[in-house]
Amino acid sequence: MTRAAKHPATLIPGDGIGPEIVEATVEVLEALQAPLEWETRAAGMAGVERHGDPLPAETLDSIRRTKLALKGPLTTPVGGGYRSSNVALRQTFDLYANVRPARTLLPGGRYEDIDLVLVRENTEGYYVGFEHYVPIGGDPHAVAIGAGVNTRAGCRRIAEFAFDYAVRHKRRKLTIVHKANILKALTGIFLETVREVGRQYEGRIEIEDRIVDACAMQLVLNPAQFDILLTTNMFGDILSDLIAGLVGGLGMTPGANIGRDAAIFEAVHGSAPDIAGQGVANPVALMLAAAMMLDHVDEHDRARRLRDAIDGVLRQDHVRTRDLGGQASTRDFTRAVVRRLRG
Repeated sequence: MTRAAKHPATLIPGDGIGPEIVEATVEVLEALQAPLEWETRAAGMAGVERHGDPLPAETLDSIRRTKLALKGPLTTPVGGGYRSSNVALRQTFDLYANVRPARTLLPGGRYEDIDLVLVRENTEGYYVGFEHYVPIGGDPHAVAIGAGVNTRAGCRRIAEFAFDYAVRHKRRKLTIVHKANILKALTGIFLETVREVGRQYEGRIEIEDRIVDACAMQLVLNPAQFDILLTTNMFGDILSDLIAGLVGGLGMTPGANIGRDAAIFEAVHGSAPDIAGQGVANPVALMLAAAMMLDHVDEHDRARRLRDAIDGVLRQDHVRTRDLGGQASTRDFTRAVVRRLRG
């Protein structure tokens, strides 16, 4: 493979267990001979420690050049401190589409044969960060106010992305998830616009809608009734974690943040500082995110081989990390995947 044939990509090891699972994922990509050329950059707490900034300029510049990134988990302080680097990255690069697939990898759980995709609008809603306090008397934080923003244009482009994704991946049904019975303007515009876009796909994709709270209940009662779920920013954040719980947790679900000019692929779980450095972290989510990245750059055969290797290690070889009921270390699991890729 020549240098000219490689895809430049930014690699962000992240915080906590991030460097461990990133190292594991890079190793399996090397076993695949994936044509990727890495630029390693810092962000999150690592960015603050090295550059005094959770999103250093050199990291942002790298993503602008490569237009492609694989990212480990980044620590965000609760309450005070700096704003979420994940949210800032999405807004900086206008990564308006968040894609979170979830499928059953381990048989014998509460549910079998789950194969769902949640598509979430990633830049609007309540995560725009329009918040402030109103002082009353001697209390400077007596009242907290936050505003959500959804635009017709933003709703339209995520709808077009979701329906195009459904057609390309041969999906049968799309469920619009909203709260238009209460938030009549904020989520009403979303429901209305998605239905308008959906008329172009009549006869190809079945379209329905659910109020978000009812959808959450129905996902637990009978997840098989859903295929692709399309929703707004905060509802998507919540429901994607719920869906991850149906297939074993956040350690089993990858994520992609996609815009017109860049795409960032990630493990969506936290940085887990309590187990960092112990060699027990589960790298499955980031490895699956790498498979999504390979699909994004049209390396479909390598993406399929990586997913098949992970499935084989979990289902047939029974090599599993502790969070999955096994005793394998991060290194053990990585070696097992590499063996299958090279075998």
